[in-house]
Amino acid sequence: AKIEFESVKTVGPAVGAQLRSDAVWAIIWSLVFISIYIGYRFQLKYALGAFVALVHDVALTLGLFALLDYQISLAVVAAILTVIGYSLNDTIVVFDRIREDVDKYKGRGLKLPDIIDLAINVTLSRTLLTSVTTLFVVIMLFVFGGDDIKDFALAMLIGIVVGTYSSIFIASPVVIYWEQIFGRGPAAD
Repeated sequence: AKIEFESVKTVGPAVGAQLRSDAVWAIIWSLVFISIYIGYRFQLKYALGAFVALVHDVALTLGLFALLDYQISLAVVAAILTVIGYSLNDTIVVFDRIREDVDKYKGRGLKLPDIIDLAINVTLSRTLLTSVTTLFVVIMLFVFGGDDIKDFALAMLIGIVVGTYSSIFIASPVVIYWEQIFGRGPAAD
C-alpha cells in the first residue's frame, strides 16, 4: 500500500519563540491570579506565602531540569502548570487547617507560629501520603512511559518533591515572617 502524507506541519523558530513567550506568560498569570484568589480567600500574608512557595517550585523545577540538561518543551510547561496546581492544593490544605485552628484556639494563649506548627503536624500525614502515591504513578510514567512523556514525567517528579517540601517549609514560614514584620494578626491569644 502506498502511504501519502496529506500535510506536514513544522514549528519554525518564530512560532517556537511565540510558544515559549506564551508559556512564560501562562505561568506568570497563573501565579498572579492564584495569589489574588488566596489573598481573597484567606489574607494577604497567606497569599504572599503561597506565591513565594509557588515561585520557589517553578524556579527549582526549571533549574533542576536545566541542570540535568533537558530541553524545556511545551510538555514541560504543562508539567510546571500541573506542579503549580498540585503544590497550591497542598498549601491550601495547610492554610485551611491554620484558619480553623486560629478560631479553635482563640483565647488559649497560643501564638500564630504555634498554631501553624499544630496545623502542619495534623496535615503532614495526608500531605506525605498523597505525595508518595502520586510520586509512585509519575515514576511509572517516567520509567515505562516512552520518550514522548519522559520530559513531562521528569518535571512532575521534581515538581512533586519540591511542591511537597514548599507547602510545609516555605509557605507557612513566610506567613510567620510576615506576621513578625508587620504586626499582630489573628493569633489565638
